[in-house]
Amino acid sequence: MFEVLVALAIVAVAMGAALRSAALAADSAVMLRQHTLAIWVAENRLALHHALHDWPLASATGIERQAGSDFVWKETVSTTPMPMFRQIQIDVANVASPQHRLYRLVDFYLLRPSS
Repeated sequence: MFEVLVALAIVAVAMGAALRSAALAADSAVMLRQHTLAIWVAENRLALHHALHDWPLASATGIERQAGSDFVWKETVSTTPMPMFRQIQIDVANVASPQHRLYRLVDFYLLRPSS
């Protein structure tokens, strides 16, 4: 009888560890999905500027929906030591927690002289 109780205790501990491991794996999958979608949002913003040749001169923010999730993006434009170049930094976060950045993309672009 005592052996059965010890065996049940061992099985209970093993089941608890297995459940915890499964929960951690599920959390990791959710975070990986959020991070991947944030990368897509930032890459989409940059690709849009490239495609339209519409480079911002000032910072901007907005919200983009990607695969059913809403993300807030912030584009920060800054000068560089080269006067004709600008740096654009795109930060992406989940709308539910905008203070927690999921991804940052930095790129540089050449200002086109006015014609």
